[in-house]
Amino acid sequence: MEAKKKDTIGNLKTLWSTNPLFSTLVALIIMIIFQTLALGFDYPSFGKWFDVWLNNWFNILRNNANIGIVALGMTFVIISGGIELAVGSTLVAVSAVLMVIIDNGPNGLLKNMGVTGVPVFVIGIVIALLLSTLLGTGTGLLITKGKIPPFIATLGTMKVLRSVTQHFMQSQSPMVPVGFLNISNFKIFGKYLLPIFYWVILAVLLHYVATKTTFGRRVYAIGSNERAAKLSGINVNKVRVGVYALIGLLVGIASIIQVARIGSMDFANAGSGYEMDAIAAVIVGGTSMSGGKGTIAGTVMGTLIIAVMNNLLNLLGVPPFLREAFKGFIVVIAVLLQKNDSSN
Repeated sequence: MEAKKKDTIGNLKTLWSTNPLFSTLVALIIMIIFQTLALGFDYPSFGKWFDVWLNNWFNILRNNANIGIVALGMTFVIISGGIELAVGSTLVAVSAVLMVIIDNGPNGLLKNMGVTGVPVFVIGIVIALLLSTLLGTGTGLLITKGKIPPFIATLGTMKVLRSVTQHFMQSQSPMVPVGFLNISNFKIFGKYLLPIFYWVILAVLLHYVATKTTFGRRVYAIGSNERAAKLSGINVNKVRVGVYALIGLLVGIASIIQVARIGSMDFANAGSGYEMDAIAAVIVGGTSMSGGKGTIAGTVMGTLIIAVMNNLLNLLGVPPFLREAFKGFIVVIAVLLQKNDSSN
């Protein structure tokens, strides 16, 4: 019996050190347990407690769906050995263009041309997705053709997009049509579930892309060993541009969901910190900062760990500014664990 117990513990230790998905799942379960305890059990019935617990989870998932979607794209970027710091600014820029197009106020571009209703929504969504993908592609070209390091290229893009958007939108007050809000706020079973559904659907699709397609395999190959990938005939520059175009597209989707969810935008602060939150979720989810390793499932769990931690700290009454310190602490621990695993 004692030998069997030792074998079980040894197997669990091996699994913890060699399987990032297992360690991430264990961390998530621990966070959920702490969160449940912090929520308390002082309710008149189990049904009431469960209703509060379930609604809390719906709020967590809905509030973090946009970060989760951006983190999916960040997974591909980091696996390929890159980084993307402009996602928050891109979200603001694309949201601004979208809001100007669908503006239902007296200055509405399409409204003044006699175009209203669903056609306006379709045009706005298509342009937003094309613009975000184009911006991502442009970043990829700066990195591949311009030979600018990803950190510098995306840092510069971040500053340019945020500043330009603030400049042109400082005198604008676009009105989002009520019908457009249904994209995020249409109730299903009495709950605002659509942002969660979008996140889940995209996670499943991108898991397939990462594991079952040639593009996904090439992303891993480039991140693992770029020189070997080139020698094997992979067009490294083309794949890198594709990776940044992909995250651009996902940021565009997040922009549409954001505008439809809140119906307005603070162009100075909206999307601020998205890049750090997305990177944190990816790293906590087991993706290696050195590239070549990572999973979409791990990123989803990493996003949930960060989200549950924020909710837990809120339930415990921890001041907002200190919550970022906890987030940074978790990221540092995750990177240290990666280094320990690679040295074993």
